[in-house]
Amino acid sequence: MKLSVVIPAYNEKDRIVGTLEKTLAYLGGRSYDSEVLVVSDGSTDGTGRVVSGFTPSARVAVEFLEYHPNRGKGYAVRYGMLRAKGVVALFMDADYAVPIAAMENGLALIEEGFDIAIASRTHSESQIRSHQNFFRELSARIYTVLQMAYLQIPYRDTQCGFKLFTRIAAQRLFARQRLDSVIFDPEILWLAKQEGFSVAEFPVQWTHVGDSRIQYDSLGKSLFVFQELFRIRKLHRIRKSRR
Repeated sequence: MKLSVVIPAYNEKDRIVGTLEKTLAYLGGRSYDSEVLVVSDGSTDGTGRVVSGFTPSARVAVEFLEYHPNRGKGYAVRYGMLRAKGVVALFMDADYAVPIAAMENGLALIEEGFDIAIASRTHSESQIRSHQNFFRELSARIYTVLQMAYLQIPYRDTQCGFKLFTRIAAQRLFARQRLDSVIFDPEILWLAKQEGFSVAEFPVQWTHVGDSRIQYDSLGKSLFVFQELFRIRKLHRIRKSRR
């Protein structure tokens, strides 16, 4: 199997339909075998029943994975990536903010020899069709400056939910992941730096989708993001000292 696509989902019974229809149609037109793993992060709205209504094809397998209670996006992605069977594993968001066709840019980079390929909305060739609100974009800029200084990684967009990994990189990095929250992306990229994996960025077409399952609608929730960021090095320092 060449490709695994992991889609974390929390109460996505409505949006997952369009995402799966487009994803399965696209993958069905490829010349290789692939699989789509939808990981329900403690959903209570019947997401599983919706996913189970999709029939696998000769080329594309569909699997629904579920656990309870809700643990966080980082946990859901790790759960799926460690169970992916493909030579390359991609995770993408359930809201389809980035079309599945963008994977071709990432696959090309993997085939060139990179271990990881990440979509970046800040890439000079990216197209942003609908922006987030001003407060969220401002917070993201502040967060990025602190992240680059603290983790010493050069990526200006770690939070775009569209990333590809070789199987070896996925198995090693996600096995070491400790954060269950949305801030797992910079943790994975920081770990990639420690492990010596090569990372490339590629441009995407990205559309902000309203009704996000991850809301930053209070000061407390915004501060939580920064608190999680500053836990990364500490968590792995503690783990290393216990070996």
